[in-house]
Amino acid sequence: MEKIRLTALFLLVLGALTGYFIYSSEISPESNFKFKLGLDLDGGTHLTYRADTSDIDPIEVPEAMTALRDTIERRINIFGVSEPIVQVETGGIFSDDENDNRLIVELPGVTDVTEAIRQIGQTPTLEFRLEDETSTSSVNFLALQATSSEEIAEQIRNQYESTGLTGAQLDRSRLVFDQMTGSPTIALDFNSEGREMFAGITKNNIGKSMGIFLDGILISDPVIQSEIPNGQAVITGVFSPEEARELVRNLNLGALPVPIELIETQTIGPSLGAETLEKGIEALLIGFAIIFVFLVSLYRLKGLVASVALAIYLIIMLALFKLIPVTLTSSGLAGFILSIGMAVDANILIFERIKEELKKGVGKYDAVKEGTAKAWTSIRDGNITSIISAVVLYWLSGTSVVQGFALVFGIGVLVSMFTAVVVTKVILLALTNKK
Repeated sequence: MEKIRLTALFLLVLGALTGYFIYSSEISPESNFKFKLGLDLDGGTHLTYRADTSDIDPIEVPEAMTALRDTIERRINIFGVSEPIVQVETGGIFSDDENDNRLIVELPGVTDVTEAIRQIGQTPTLEFRLEDETSTSSVNFLALQATSSEEIAEQIRNQYESTGLTGAQLDRSRLVFDQMTGSPTIALDFNSEGREMFAGITKNNIGKSMGIFLDGILISDPVIQSEIPNGQAVITGVFSPEEARELVRNLNLGALPVPIELIETQTIGPSLGAETLEKGIEALLIGFAIIFVFLVSLYRLKGLVASVALAIYLIIMLALFKLIPVTLTSSGLAGFILSIGMAVDANILIFERIKEELKKGVGKYDAVKEGTAKAWTSIRDGNITSIISAVVLYWLSGTSVVQGFALVFGIGVLVSMFTAVVVTKVILLALTNKK
C-alpha cells in the first residue's frame, strides 16, 4: 500500500515539476525549448508551387522532387528564417491527377512576400559561349539596330555559339580579390564533367573569345590563351563587392532541377496569428473547465481524480510539444483539444466498470483494480482505431494542415492511454483503504 502511495506522490511531483519546466522555459528569453508555432499562429507567408514533371521519367519524379526541395531549402536558409517548412505534396493514391506534384513553402515571420518569391524562384543561367566566326555583324552595329536593352543583350548573345558548358557543370564559385588591383573577381570550379568539357573547349579554340553570359547578359569576354585542364575559370568585370557576393551566392544555389510555377500565396499577419492562438487557448481552457465540472458532478471523488489525471495529460502533451519539437498550427491545436475528449472517454469507461464491481459487493480497492483491468480491452481497441485513423490521415493526406492535426491527435491518444490506465488507477488505489 505504501508503494502505491509513493508512486502516486511521485507522479504528482513529476507532473508539477514538468509543469514548472513548461512555464519557465516559455518565459525565459534564453530558452531553447519555446513552443514552435506555425505561420498560421505566428504570422508569415505560405507559398504553393506546382512542379512541372511532365518531361521526367515517372520513376525519377520522387528523386527530382527531393532535389527540388533541398535546393529551395538552401535558398530559404539565406534569409535566416526561423523554422521554415519546405515539403513535397504529391498527387496521392486518391488524387484526380497523380502527376500533380507540389512544393509547399512556409516562412514564419517573413513579411516581404515579393522578395521571398523572387529569391526562391530565381534561377541564374550561366553559359559559356564561343565567338561565332561566321557572323558578319559587329556588336556596335547590333546596338544601333536594337530598340531596347533586352534586344541588345539578345543580339550580342547571338554573336556567340553554344559550347554546351553551363552552370549545370559548376561545382562551386568563390569570391576572390585581385592582388594587384583589389577588385573583386569570381573563381569558378567545375565538376568532373565540366572539367573535361572546359579542357576540350580551351584546347581547340585558342585565340578565340569566350563569352560568359549570366541570365543572357554578357558579363565577361576573355580570350582563350591556352588549354585549361584543371577546370578552373575566373570571371572578371566591373563588380562591386556586394554584387560579386550576390552573384557567387546565386551561382552556388544552382538551378532548380524541376520547373516550378507559383499557384498560391497566403500572407498571415502576426496580429491575425496571435488572435488565432488566443482563441485556441481560450477554447482549450473552456473545454477543460466544462469537463472538470461534468466529471466532478457525476463521479464525485473519482471525477476529481480524473481531472487531476487530465491535467497531467495536458502537461505531458505540452512538454512533448517542446521536446520533440512539434510545430503547432491551428489544426494541430484543434487535434490537441479533441484528444482531451478521448482522454476523458477512457476514464469514464474505467469508472463505469468500477461501478459494476461495486454492485457485486467487491471492496473498493479490488473494484478499482478489477474495473481498470476489465476496461482495458475496450480502451485499447477504441484507441487503436483512433491511432489507425491518425496514421492514415498523416501518410495519405499529403497536406501540412491535415498532417499537423493527425500528428498531434495521434500523440494525444497515446498519452491519454497512459494517463487513464496508469495515473488514474494509481491515484485511486492510493486514496482507497485496502482493508
